Formats: sequence, C-alpha cells, structure tokens
Amino acid sequence: MPDEKMDEKQEEKSQEKTWEEKWRRDPLNSIVWAAILIWFGVVLLIGNLGLFNTLNQFLRGGFVQINLEAWSIGFLGAGVILVLEVLARLMIAEYRQPVTGTLVLAAIFIGIGLGNIIGGAVTWALILIALGFGIILRGVARRA
Repeated sequence: MPDEKMDEKQEEKSQEKTWEEKWRRDPLNSIVWAAILIWFGVVLLIGNLGLFNTLNQFLRGGFVQINLEAWSIGFLGAGVILVLEVLARLMIAEYRQPVTGTLVLAAIFIGIGLGNIIGGAVTWALILIALGFGIILRGVARRA
C-alpha cells in the first residue's frame, strides 16, 4: 500500500508543470504583472520628480477639478493594464482562460485610481457600466 501512494505522488509530481512550462504555455500573465510593476515604478518616479505638482497647478486654473497623485495614477494604469489582459484573453484563443476575477480586480484598481482623482460618486457608476460592457463582451466572445 505505501508503494501505491508513493507511485501516485510521483505521477502527480510528473504531471505538475514547471515554471518554464507555464511560461511557454501562457506568458501573458507574467508580462501583465511585469508591466504593472514597471508602470508603478514610472509613475512613482514622475511623482518624486514633482511633475504631478506642476500638472495639478496647471489643471486648477481650468474648469476641471481633479487632483493627480502618483498612487491614484498608478492604480488607474494597473486597472487599464488588467483590462487589456482581459481583452487579450477574450480575443486570442490560445490564451483564453476565465477572466472574471481579473475583470473584478481591474474594476477595483480603476475605482481606487479614479476615486481619488475625480471623486467616488462618479467613479463607481462608471465602474458598473464598464463591468456591464465586459459581461456583454464576454458573451459575444463565447459565441464567436
């Protein structure tokens, strides 16, 4: 009996995919998270250089009342990157996987980013609209 269990464990281990295999089969996930890290790094660098302060001073003279901060822009961009991943997974058959979790995470990131920039009242209505369009797009992609 112990030999059977050992054989089963050996089979399971041989069936598990190594990191290299997963990368070859689906590099999209790694690319997306690397892009998010790069995006946050660039945005934080721009913030540390004081460029957001300059842009905020310029925008305060106009009709739009927004407040750009590095973390808000970072989360907004990360959400957009995740939406692009969802679109890629829906459009490219070899990368197709369930995308609901990614879409929800994207909505949360975009909500955090926009909530700090334009206010929460408008942001969450826009998020619900975007999620609705995402569900429609998913239904259309399934039929195609």
